[in-house]
Amino acid sequence: MLTKRINTLSESITIAITTLAQELRAQGKDILSFSAGEPDFDTPQVIKDAAIDAINNGFTKYTAVDGIVPLKQAIATKLERDNGLTYNTNQIIVNNGAKHSLFNLFSATIEAGDEVIIPAPYWVTYPELVQYCGGKVVEIHTDDTSSFKITPEQLKNAITAKTKMLILTTPSNPTGSVYSKAELTALGKVLEGTSIIVASDEMYEKLIYSGKFTSAAAVSDDMFKRTVTINGLSKSVAMTGWRFGYMAAYDSKLIKATKKLQSQSTSNINSITQYAAIAGLDGSADETIEMMRQEFAKRRDEAVKLFNEIDGLSVLKPDGAFYLFVNIKEVSSNSLKFAQDLLAQKEVAVVPGVGFGSEGYFRFSFATDIETIRTGIQRIKEFVETL
Repeated sequence: MLTKRINTLSESITIAITTLAQELRAQGKDILSFSAGEPDFDTPQVIKDAAIDAINNGFTKYTAVDGIVPLKQAIATKLERDNGLTYNTNQIIVNNGAKHSLFNLFSATIEAGDEVIIPAPYWVTYPELVQYCGGKVVEIHTDDTSSFKITPEQLKNAITAKTKMLILTTPSNPTGSVYSKAELTALGKVLEGTSIIVASDEMYEKLIYSGKFTSAAAVSDDMFKRTVTINGLSKSVAMTGWRFGYMAAYDSKLIKATKKLQSQSTSNINSITQYAAIAGLDGSADETIEMMRQEFAKRRDEAVKLFNEIDGLSVLKPDGAFYLFVNIKEVSSNSLKFAQDLLAQKEVAVVPGVGFGSEGYFRFSFATDIETIRTGIQRIKEFVETL
């Protein structure tokens, strides 16, 4: 009954573990979950007020498939102000979160046999969607010795005549690594003279703890023309449940193609979310965003310190996002078993590195309060001591 295509998909391991942790907690178990990629902060009040205004003003009807004009103008203004990127509204489309952006992009560009280069560790959704669309995943493996970032030489060696796309994530989920302007420029030079599309996922852009964020599309004219920038408000202003993401691309025909697909699938995203998102983009929530960033930085510093005090574990201090990618190679060669045993014995939920394409690690989200972080890491320390 089911297609071969749907049977190629696996359930998101991050969602699966988060759901399991919730179920165990509902059973009365004292579960501490560090698996979800979701800020523990509430959506800023200014955004909620904008949503309430939209409801009260009857803004509850269908909208343009690709988003209302004021919202797309707010996105364009944000991209120019924050990233030095200039787009017209016909080069922007609004989607139901970044997953939807990626699904539309891959569906519109990837054909059977096309190769897509994905640096590992990677967000679990990338390879699944590529394969669903008929593409072949080409992984470039990295580790903590390279701060989980690919080199120009690695990229050059991975490119073939069938390469259709390179996926970049900065800041990274699951590692928190951030590509500098110089690093992005060097990667861009490798791509010159090719027709390779760059899908740049910049969802964690506002969560930077050192240095300055640079968009992949901003480093050269060549990169601007080949890059599709994917972003949203789920992480920066705690709007995960609102389902808001967007794409911006120099190639307006590509955006038009994804709009055509969206018109026959989901149509427009929630009208109220669209209205509220303007307040998340125009600077109204910047004070709250900075408060969250500073709090995440404190949690990061504490968690890194505590993990690096545990014999057998080590972790790099990430420059962005709200994850640690903890190295467990000295104590375990099986990250799935490590995570399963940790949950069973110490009631702590983390995501095994194998789910991100990198065995020997686990992902730990510090998007929770600092006392929970301390308690959780103490339990992990006690568990490791039994290995």
